[in-house]
Amino acid sequence: MLKEFKEFIMTGNVIDLAVAVLLAGAMGLVVSGFVSDVMMPIVGHFSGGLDFADMKVVLDEAVVAADGTVTKPENAILYGKWINAIINLVIVGFVLFMIVKAYNKTKTPPAPVEEAPAGPTAEELLAEIRDALKK
Repeated sequence: MLKEFKEFIMTGNVIDLAVAVLLAGAMGLVVSGFVSDVMMPIVGHFSGGLDFADMKVVLDEAVVAADGTVTKPENAILYGKWINAIINLVIVGFVLFMIVKAYNKTKTPPAPVEEAPAGPTAEELLAEIRDALKK
């Protein structure tokens, strides 16, 4: 059983999948950093200094005690973080599209397949059979 497991793990497909998962995780971190640290400040600049991460709808205000401690935290719908996630998804999708497009350009097109010469038609075969029967 250990030998079978070793053969399974050492096949190319499993190793390729592991590498792909690790690269996807790293790519996700890079793109998330790019979106939050580069793109969102630019979007915020052109939208009048608005930071999407701070956008929310407060359902229940936070309750603060007299000494300044929060006794009940704020309950809010953080739709700004959702907008950031959507922008992140669009950018990741675009980057993956560009990678796949570049990869497809590097692939060589398949060699054209030569068609087999056309065989005799049905009429020609029937004529040959007729002639053979006459003999």
